[in-house]
Amino acid sequence: MDALTPPFLTPLRRIAHPLGDIQHGIKAVDEGYAGFGEAYFTRVQPGAVKGWKRHSRMQLNLMVPCGAVRFYVRDDSGANKFSFLLGDEPGAVQGTQYARLTVPPGWWVAFEGVGQQLNQVLNVASIAHDPQEATNVDLSTFPLEAQA
Repeated sequence: MDALTPPFLTPLRRIAHPLGDIQHGIKAVDEGYAGFGEAYFTRVQPGAVKGWKRHSRMQLNLMVPCGAVRFYVRDDSGANKFSFLLGDEPGAVQGTQYARLTVPPGWWVAFEGVGQQLNQVLNVASIAHDPQEATNVDLSTFPLEAQA
């Protein structure tokens, strides 16, 4: 199997405005942009975990416009595993940053709601949803951990 392109974070700007902040997401010229297939939101309750899922063709561009979410990303062997904590208000949950997580195809992904209210994820996906290109396994298949 070919080596996987590692996932990476891109810091995003949040511009304060008295009537409501502006949160940047993604532009076609950004690193990590691999085309537009669809954009969708998913919510995760505080303390709940969704996953594991692996896409064979879709590149994920994940942002958290509301709340705080911890993402777990790993390969099949467990030799490469990462944890990323994203949220809309850096510092509201210790270690949270407002950023975009780009996950190339081939990685297993799970995510956990760590904010106390609404935890919402936006995925700007490189291709439209295709159930034939994604694999789901039970959450107990892999531990939720990052590289030590």
